[in-house]
Amino acid sequence: MTADTITLDAPDGSRFDAYRALPECGYGPAVIVLQEIFGVNRHIREVCDFYAEEGYVAIAPDLFHQFAAGIELGYEPADFEQAFDYFQRLDVDRTVADIGATVTAARAMNSVVADDSAGGVGVVGFCLGGKLAYLAAAHCDVDAAVGYYGVGIDDALDLADRIRCPMALHFGGQDKFSPPATIEKIRAAFDNRDDVQIFVYDNADHAFNRWGNDHYNPGAARLAHTRTLAVLRAALGPHYDLAALADHHFELEFAARDVDETMKTMVAEPYVNHVPTMTGGTGYENLKRFYKHHFIPKNPADLQMKPISRTVGVDRMVDEFVLCFTHDCEIDWLLPGVEPTGKYVEIPFVVIVAFRGDKLYNEHIYWDQASLLVQIGKLDPAGLPIAGVETARKLLDKEQPSNDLMPNWATSAGKD
Repeated sequence: MTADTITLDAPDGSRFDAYRALPECGYGPAVIVLQEIFGVNRHIREVCDFYAEEGYVAIAPDLFHQFAAGIELGYEPADFEQAFDYFQRLDVDRTVADIGATVTAARAMNSVVADDSAGGVGVVGFCLGGKLAYLAAAHCDVDAAVGYYGVGIDDALDLADRIRCPMALHFGGQDKFSPPATIEKIRAAFDNRDDVQIFVYDNADHAFNRWGNDHYNPGAARLAHTRTLAVLRAALGPHYDLAALADHHFELEFAARDVDETMKTMVAEPYVNHVPTMTGGTGYENLKRFYKHHFIPKNPADLQMKPISRTVGVDRMVDEFVLCFTHDCEIDWLLPGVEPTGKYVEIPFVVIVAFRGDKLYNEHIYWDQASLLVQIGKLDPAGLPIAGVETARKLLDKEQPSNDLMPNWATSAGKD
């Protein structure tokens, strides 16, 4: 990813700067990132970088240039006071015109390349930018719009019929600036539109997507981002074959056993977590160390996967399979500290692979550790609601018996 500052022409004859982040390939559809009331600060630039990783040319115009160039605020009390002052004095019509100029400039950039079957420019905005994304959908001829916790959208619902592009609006269920009655009013204005989605995150507050903030809610932020990508990918692209990308990664891990090439399939700072044993790594250096010394060379010679199912979404893939191997070596990531037992085992596994653009971002990997320990003779199942190889066999063959571990199963025989 690379970034620069560009200068754009405003309709009123003034000029303003914009932060631009390019994806690794140097081109893609454009996403105009619309700022909060704190200007194009470090967080908004990081949001642009984030969308560049997703394959977009991300552009954040300086929408406060009508006050002064380069306004950049933090989150201390004095910053909030200044930010609200700018917010209250903002010439919204001029701001929307500046957004329109940014959209026009983006469409003319050589780096902005649309998919064959999609448009080229979308907007994503936060707080003040959330409402501005809504206004841009009505006025700026964008191909998709997404607003996060936009304040004041309910005051502009007379524009609803002018919005012809797909749109998603995200709100925190605990956001006092957008109480439930306000959200329902917005929802009602679009109740006949399948291409407009309103999402509410019950446990989230205002600014739930601003990492580093007290209100940051990672669960809500992750889910909102996936839903945002669903809108952007459908309208703008780019479209990636996530299953093929994952299979290539797995091939490098398990067949080629090539650490350097495996790392090239991942983002700059990836992470992997094997949930039952908490093994893996966060960040490039730690993960490469893990792959090089404790994962790729620490797998049994006869390791194989028997597929059960695969589900591919907009930014992640879920693989369900049975992992089979002979415990002929110490497997640091799976059975850390356990000497080889020579036992053959079959274990149900689930791998959730998340992507950013065309690179793997993280893997969460789950398996039945109790079944594994039973099969290698390290855990006695007597009196415990656990099973050994039967868990894998049942997964592979639905005709295998159910409820054998349930003592009360017999008591319901013959009952309605």
